[in-house]
This record gives sequence, structure tokens and C-alpha cells, in this order.
Amino acid sequence: QVQPVESGGGSVQAGGSLRLSCEASGLVYCAAWFRQAPGKEREGVAVINTVGEKTYADSVKGRFTISKHNAKNIVYLQIDSLKPEDTAMFYCATDPRVRPCQLLQGAYNRWGQGTQVTVSS
Repeated sequence: QVQPVESGGGSVQAGGSLRLSCEASGLVYCAAWFRQAPGKEREGVAVINTVGEKTYADSVKGRFTISKHNAKNIVYLQIDSLKPEDTAMFYCATDPRVRPCQLLQGAYNRWGQGTQVTVSS
């Protein structure tokens, strides 16, 4: 089983915080978080590589923080100052290939089932 497994979603009020977790299996070079809001396309929000280099979508800079626990092969997404527009299904995606990590769906072939984040005003 090499598909990642997400957890940590939930229902929170605006202004709150959540930490999502992605438990990855197998070799991972790039690990990314994507989100898909109702009626919208899936978008990449953050990615981290095995040496800790991070990239964020402009729309989440300053509120989202991606990090990883190497020994446990877990990637986290800390989301602060949550807004109702953050309501979405959040997905973790991983890739073992050593290459520049991108926030593009097509760059990943290992996807988790997602964890729902719902933010109320």
C-alpha cells in the first residue's frame, strides 16, 4: 500500500486552526497538499521535498505551513486563521521521483482519499 492517508480534518469556526496529517508509505521525494472546494477545481496549496524545500500557492502564503516528520514519514499542513472559503476536501499526494516538486495534479500518481475541512463563519 503506497497511497498516502490523510487525517486531521474537521469543522471549525473562522479564525481557528487545524493541523492535517498525511501518512506516506514507500519512497517519497515530493509530498503535496491539494484542496478542492465544492464546485471548484482541485488546486495545489503546498509541497515539500525530502530535503525540506517548500513551495506554497500565493493564495495561502502566511496562513498555511507544510512540514514533515522524517522518521515517521508524515507530512503536516498547519492551517491558521481559517476562513469560510477554506472549506474544502484536502488531499495529500506523493511522488518518489527526484525532480523539482510542483503544485500540479498531473505531477502525482499517489493520492489519498482526502480529509474534509469545514469552516463556519
